[in-house]
Amino acid sequence: MSTAKSSKVPTSRLARFGSLASLAGRVAGGMLAEGARQLAQGQKPGLQQMLLTPANAQRVTSQLAQMRGAAMKLGQLLSMDAGDLLPPALSAILAQLRANGSPMLPAQLATLLQQQWGKDWQRNFSTFSFAPMAAASIGQVHQAHHDNGELLAVKIQYPSISASIDSDVDNVATLLRISGLLPEGIALEPMLLEAKQQLHKEADYQQEAAYLQRYRQHLADDNNFLLPKFYSELSTQQIMTMSFVDGVPMDDLLQQPQALRDRVMSLLFVLLFKEIFQFRLVQTDPNFANYRFNLQTNQLVLFDFGACRDYAASVSDGYRLLFQALLQQNTDLQLQALQQIGYFSTAIKPEQQQAVMALVSLAGEPLQQDSYDFASSDLPSRMRDAGMQLSMQLQYWHTPPVDALFLHRKMAGLFLLAKTLKAKVPIRALLLPFIPKII
Repeated sequence: MSTAKSSKVPTSRLARFGSLASLAGRVAGGMLAEGARQLAQGQKPGLQQMLLTPANAQRVTSQLAQMRGAAMKLGQLLSMDAGDLLPPALSAILAQLRANGSPMLPAQLATLLQQQWGKDWQRNFSTFSFAPMAAASIGQVHQAHHDNGELLAVKIQYPSISASIDSDVDNVATLLRISGLLPEGIALEPMLLEAKQQLHKEADYQQEAAYLQRYRQHLADDNNFLLPKFYSELSTQQIMTMSFVDGVPMDDLLQQPQALRDRVMSLLFVLLFKEIFQFRLVQTDPNFANYRFNLQTNQLVLFDFGACRDYAASVSDGYRLLFQALLQQNTDLQLQALQQIGYFSTAIKPEQQQAVMALVSLAGEPLQQDSYDFASSDLPSRMRDAGMQLSMQLQYWHTPPVDALFLHRKMAGLFLLAKTLKAKVPIRALLLPFIPKII
């Protein structure tokens, strides 16, 4: 059950812009206060030190969480996708937005339900809980009982979220730019454009329902996974009704034996390889809340499909070639694979290309061991340092190809989850069935 305090979702463009303008003003005020404090102590205040105070961090996360929608989602995206481009302190602030958002006020919820289902909507349910189980960036989830007695999960989109996506993304990006925290040369536009397109897809619950149905077909014969059923007659463009699938949150598995945690992560990595190489359809949102585990049936629960992305055969084959190159530690094959995926499509200096190749090789470290111990790994920090060196010293503000950007986001999320669960996973052995035989 969500414990966050309810608040009204701002729906008009003016109200949402005003929220960000107000945030900018309060952050600026906090900067001035911090600068004065440092001067009084005889210190020379720096921009980042003044901006990235705990108080300002709280202002940013609280405001974006209350706005929900693209404002909150973009913060989530940037916290993972641009981790090698943003200062660590700003990444840490944005990472807090992965937590639950604020649920909407009950009166606002009641109005929305009546608009979507009609005045007598309650006749479809024997019970309907107005207290949400969870509240995130695009919508919140409620538990209900169908009039036939089946337990349901009802996903309800916040009002006007879809209409606010483009302006929210632009406004948040402007806020980040004027803060002075983003390097002047960084090309955010491709990421922002793709973020808008992805968020519009996530806000289309009918599209998400179609993805759910495809995953149910792909995994129909795999008893390792448990997926909800979709109720089309109780769903609209902004409401998605599914059967309730029970399971414990991923964080709770820390209390479980090592063997179970290792199995859960092995299942997730095998699922990723199936998504890339067999389904060519990847659920790209790495949020831990998208997964649960049913301890009674010993199944991994999947129930969020808004961020799914189809991959062309050429890209799928490019990643198969890339993994093969990393297993063989073959740099020529690695370069060929990266070019097929879409890297190096613009002019690049030899030393910059070499640095990107080294960064990719570093990411392949888990493939070089029989069993990779995620708990003791410092690979994320080494990759961040290598990425910062590439950006700062070699002046290469690279934005990966869009397909790679979303896939790498998923991979980074699985790495973080495996590290959280202190899992040990035989990544190489799990990958080999999907890769051509290596001589």
